[in-house]
Amino acid sequence: MSVLIVGAGPAGCTAARHLAQTGIEVTVLEKTAFPREKVCGDGLTPRAVREMRLLGLPHEPADGWRRNRGLRLVAGGRTLELPWPELGDFPDYGLIRTRYGFDEALARHAEAGGATLLERHSVTEALRDATGRVTGARAAVLDERGRKTGQTRDFHADVVLAADGNSTRTALSLGYEKRDDRPLGVAYRTYFTSPRHEDDWMEGWLELPDRNGNPLPGYGWVFGVGDGTSNVGLGILNSSQQFGKLDYRQVLRDWTAGMPAEWGFTEENQVGQIRGAALPMGFNRTPHYSPGLLLLGDAAGMVSPFNGEGISYAMESARYAAELIAEAHSGNRGTTQAARDELYASYAALVRGKWGSHFTLGRVFARLIGNPAIMKLALRTGMSVPVLMRFVVRMLANLTDEDGRGFEDRVIHVLERLAPPTSNQKAPRGHREPPTTSKPTP
Repeated sequence: MSVLIVGAGPAGCTAARHLAQTGIEVTVLEKTAFPREKVCGDGLTPRAVREMRLLGLPHEPADGWRRNRGLRLVAGGRTLELPWPELGDFPDYGLIRTRYGFDEALARHAEAGGATLLERHSVTEALRDATGRVTGARAAVLDERGRKTGQTRDFHADVVLAADGNSTRTALSLGYEKRDDRPLGVAYRTYFTSPRHEDDWMEGWLELPDRNGNPLPGYGWVFGVGDGTSNVGLGILNSSQQFGKLDYRQVLRDWTAGMPAEWGFTEENQVGQIRGAALPMGFNRTPHYSPGLLLLGDAAGMVSPFNGEGISYAMESARYAAELIAEAHSGNRGTTQAARDELYASYAALVRGKWGSHFTLGRVFARLIGNPAIMKLALRTGMSVPVLMRFVVRMLANLTDEDGRGFEDRVIHVLERLAPPTSNQKAPRGHREPPTTSKPTP
């Protein structure tokens, strides 16, 4: 069996490592060359750390990984430090590592496991057979400057995994457009040389004011990288009427201008430009399975509407896909193409069952905080009740034990059982999902 993976980010390299270790032939196509920069907060929650541990990826401090203790939340003149919870399913620490280093470490880990990685291969379209089944991908070969050389290469495989991010050429070539009935966010960040670079908390500022002083639906962050710099950025949801109308780079400048001078978040200390990227949320590209093709991570819109976290879901989706493909390869469930396709098709239901209800609740959350009055009330109430905020952090970061019997675990599980799972099937043309307050249909 052979598998072709488009994209060598967290989803693609995680799938590649898991698959290669089972003896499956794996080829990964990556349009850039490592190391390379990506727009991100560089923060990894315990959910992402769990996937790294399952993958066997070393993350020692000597290699540039910084552990953090939890979240420090700032709002309404208050500061709360909330350690990561002690759970059975997740570690009790998070990590900070720039994507410049993290992605290359993942890529080399996949190669060491037996995967073939081809850099500077920019996929332009999926290839299909006469029945419409995806059988591979066509890639433009790029030179060292990232320019097309004029050469193209066709790659064929039994299964194709699209892990090529929000701008996924693979899915777009098949007509899988972004859905406008799902949330969307944007993230902007830069780096500053700062004495705060060794902070062992992931700091989130819950009040980002617009020009009228009303809080925007999102948050700002300050994450110490440990190399002399801090990653400082913001994430904004599209649930505000001002979405797309603001200069988010200026919002970031205005926000950091009000911070203490000794932190060094000034123009002369800025390292690199302010860069931005879209955050595809709540399964905003579907279907997640079609014959011969599975969508992973950002290509499938697997970013949480609660907090903009995408790396953990990218890596988890890759692991689930790899496990199904490995099971098909084993022949335990049958050796016919129909038997294998039945396994592949179960991927969509699997990820929907894992996160569909959580993402539905996240969509409700995103819509609510788009109202400035609700946002103000929530911040004023929550920040004065640390116990409530600990619960909120557990909810937003999706950190519960599956069989947890603690009060917080049980409450979150009840809420998710009541929420209809977000669909990840192909929506009919012109279809919009019913409001998330409606009950699930039989």
